[in-house]
Amino acid sequence: MAVPRLRTTVLGAGSWGTALAALASHHSDTLLWARDAAQAQAIGKQHVNTRYLPDIQLPSALQCTSDFDEAVGHACRGGVSSALIILGVPVAGMAETCSRLAQALAQWPSSKPPVIWTCKGFDQASGQLPHEIAAAALRGLALPGVLSGPSFAKEVAQGLPVALTIASEHEATRQAATAALHGRTARIYGSTDVVGVEVGGALKNVIAIACGISDGLALGANARAALITRGLAEIQRMGVALGGMPETFSGLTGLGDLVLTATGDLSRNRRVGLAIGTGQTLEAVLAGGMTAEGVRCARAALALGQKHGVDLPITEAVCSVLFDGLAPRQAVSELLSREAKPE
Repeated sequence: MAVPRLRTTVLGAGSWGTALAALASHHSDTLLWARDAAQAQAIGKQHVNTRYLPDIQLPSALQCTSDFDEAVGHACRGGVSSALIILGVPVAGMAETCSRLAQALAQWPSSKPPVIWTCKGFDQASGQLPHEIAAAALRGLALPGVLSGPSFAKEVAQGLPVALTIASEHEATRQAATAALHGRTARIYGSTDVVGVEVGGALKNVIAIACGISDGLALGANARAALITRGLAEIQRMGVALGGMPETFSGLTGLGDLVLTATGDLSRNRRVGLAIGTGQTLEAVLAGGMTAEGVRCARAALALGQKHGVDLPITEAVCSVLFDGLAPRQAVSELLSREAKPE
């Protein structure tokens, strides 16, 4: 008997959701959901996401809809063994999307498909990681997991090489994500460390802002390397305190993602730091339309570190610059004047 072709649904037609949908369409029957009907129609007919990836031609096999129930049903009709739902929404949209997804999945009581998300950060209000938000909303209706790693959406959509990690306690979820995305231009690695992968993805954004500030101040490559190295130690301390595996942070979703976000020109978090380091205020940066997940989650990360007794000096310095008016050069001076310690 022939194995059914995998059916993939991607909820969220931003740059990353669209890029992953384009990648998955080479391996599976893929349907992208866009909240805006006009955008969905344009993507379906012109095969271009003019809002987020205007210069990239999407695969002709990729279809798009603005009907949420249709999008969920597309995956669920494949059955548990040949379905995958990808949540391509930011942390701020996780709770609402998961709530809608739970209602839609209730119409498919025997399905329980693999559901993975791609967002990186902490919820600003609760301090929750994405897997905690998903667990509360989905209530066992799906097999959850997180997809993360060093990746810029534009490069993935262009068909440039990328390596990502799918982390889940469920083998079926790891297998579905691998089947939908592995090969061609993407290499997918499996992990069971959901917490470690999520902490790496969240905190690297804050460290990338710090690196951007340093580069904006023209402090040099030595300073950037120090921030990346000590930032990684900071990320690992937090991750292990929350239950992550130490080795996760030397992999794609730790060191790999941190290096990319802290040094890459396409990194929004780095660009925010650069703007602040060259004298702009956070208010001016945000008013100009530039947003970054690191700004949203920095305070939540610091509060979580304080709650668990984890020392996060770089995160604390970033918060002081972003929200308390501390001058960037003064923040650097205070970091350098900290008591000397063994590495």
